[in-house]
Amino acid sequence: MQTPEIASPHEWEAARRQLLVKEKELTRARDALAAERRRMPWLPVEKAYRFDGPQGEVSLLDLFEGRRQLIIYRAFFESDVAGWPDHACVGCSMMADQVADVAHLNARDTSLAFVSRAPLPDIERVKARMGWTMPWYSLLDGFDLDFGVDQMHGTNAFIREGESVFRTYFVNDRGDESMGGTWSYLDLTALGRQETWEDSPEGYPQSPPYQWWRWHDAYGSGEQRG
Repeated sequence: MQTPEIASPHEWEAARRQLLVKEKELTRARDALAAERRRMPWLPVEKAYRFDGPQGEVSLLDLFEGRRQLIIYRAFFESDVAGWPDHACVGCSMMADQVADVAHLNARDTSLAFVSRAPLPDIERVKARMGWTMPWYSLLDGFDLDFGVDQMHGTNAFIREGESVFRTYFVNDRGDESMGGTWSYLDLTALGRQETWEDSPEGYPQSPPYQWWRWHDAYGSGEQRG
């Protein structure tokens, strides 16, 4: 292993500050890209898709759980995946392991769901053993094929206007592995983080950062971080 040079504290701090310039440029570029994403056109979802969940057969609209936005991750868990029936795909399992508490997404009027081709009893069994708590449904039709994830994995974002559902974004392959955190998910959505500093179209819901943040078990309680 060829290691970097050994520096004095002054040299190390100078190198850090030099790199910080590029890191800030990347942050601003990422924010600008998310602003463009919020201006993506919406694609109407015309088909009536069905899923099997703990409460029985449900629709795509049901997966919103009454919220405005929905993020769906197609996890590769089915009979021809390595590890079946004890495990989902190792990559998709790592994705599931890094999902933040969904209460924070829910507070931004956004739901998260995982979907797979495995039967629901297998999904429930593996979820319980692995300690995963996000909603996870079994696919009953061609949803995965229609939305670019008939093989492997991918993340789709949706928004609804009343009973009408629209696809707003999609990411797979590289880029999908960074999903899991609250901010990475919200940055994919049509409404974004919904904070006042964001460059969003006029009329989009926004509130100041910190003011809406809560401990994950305190939303709706009046408790607030600051």
